[in-house]
Amino acid sequence: MSRGEQSPLAADALAGLWAQPPTLPTKWLYDDRGSSLYDEITSLPEYYPARRETEILRAHAAEIVGATGATVLMELGSGTSAKTRLLLDALAPGSAYVPVDVSAETLGSAAEVISADYPALRVAPVVADFTGELPASPVAGRRLVVFLGGTVGNFADEERAAFLSRLAADLAPGEWFLLGTDLIKEPGRLTAAYNDKAGVTADFNRNLIEVLRSQLDADGLYPDDFDHDARWNPAGRRIEMWLTARRDVDAYFPTLDRRWRLPRGTGLLTEISVKFTPETVAAELTAAGLAPSASWTDPHGDFQLTLAHRQE
Repeated sequence: MSRGEQSPLAADALAGLWAQPPTLPTKWLYDDRGSSLYDEITSLPEYYPARRETEILRAHAAEIVGATGATVLMELGSGTSAKTRLLLDALAPGSAYVPVDVSAETLGSAAEVISADYPALRVAPVVADFTGELPASPVAGRRLVVFLGGTVGNFADEERAAFLSRLAADLAPGEWFLLGTDLIKEPGRLTAAYNDKAGVTADFNRNLIEVLRSQLDADGLYPDDFDHDARWNPAGRRIEMWLTARRDVDAYFPTLDRRWRLPRGTGLLTEISVKFTPETVAAELTAAGLAPSASWTDPHGDFQLTLAHRQE
């Protein structure tokens, strides 16, 4: 493959692996195996966000859908669409579901299951990287665009502002946006959610090395050569996930014609997860051109869902 024909992963690897510090976009954690591991993570006792968000959806999904009058539910980063069923249950018969995900395998499998379980629902999956331009909806109707799981926190501040602004510009009058955000809390609870005792999050993180190795034919690159490290960055209000080299890594990427060296004890940044307050959520949405309409938290105050529409 020539440089002019680089895959998106190759382009991101070229831009990120030789940066200081080395980094890769979080989306590459979510290949088919990574998506499966993430589903395991959401059921772990340490990982509260999925449970708290599910509690909110269970209590308010009908209210949310009813307030929007949506006939098309578009989900960004849909994965296996597990929590989304609570919103799908509230849609009127004849509505449509448009799951959007970067993993074609995960998306296809999930869409088949949803189609079988919701025969009155039109399911129109879209394989796309929504971190750039938002994909067009393949079906017409009033949309409720949902972005769950606190995934918006995976964007750095400038990237998040740009993403929200693009989304606001893409919404038509009468369309809505539902955003899930993890709220700031005691740092010990935050770091525990990303350092589970079973080691599932560590496997999820190290799977990124397998993605690089297998998809870019990297030589000398092995998941077992890295330790998982999740830490709280108070200045950035975020959890950071790193892969720290257990030995001096010396790998060659033939598709890039580049050699990558990572000294022992240094790390590759694989994910950030920014945490919010209700006030910062409202401020960021407003700055992007979105008007918050309502918000809900779980009884513990751990997580928040916010419903917004484009400012007139």
